[in-house]
Amino acid sequence: MDLHTKNGRPLQISGDIVYSRSGKVVGRINGEKVYGTDGHYVGTIVNDRLVYRSMDSSSRGSSFSASNRVGTARANRVGSAMMGDEPDISD
Repeated sequence: MDLHTKNGRPLQISGDIVYSRSGKVVGRINGEKVYGTDGHYVGTIVNDRLVYRSMDSSSRGSSFSASNRVGTARANRVGSAMMGDEPDISD
């Protein structure tokens, strides 16, 4: 699966773990939502985009640990005009 943020930044997926373009752990996929290593909501997957939706932000996942991985040189895609905000992901 190809996954990008709402504004088109590429993300990496390995199993159920989502990584930023630079290889830092973003979170773990649980259904349609992604939760950070501390269990806090990161975003909701809509089609091939990760979008922060305030209506989903009260949900909580379990904490976990995962190691970073090698970054990627994939290009950005065009942003999407869907409901929600760009998730707060450092790259």
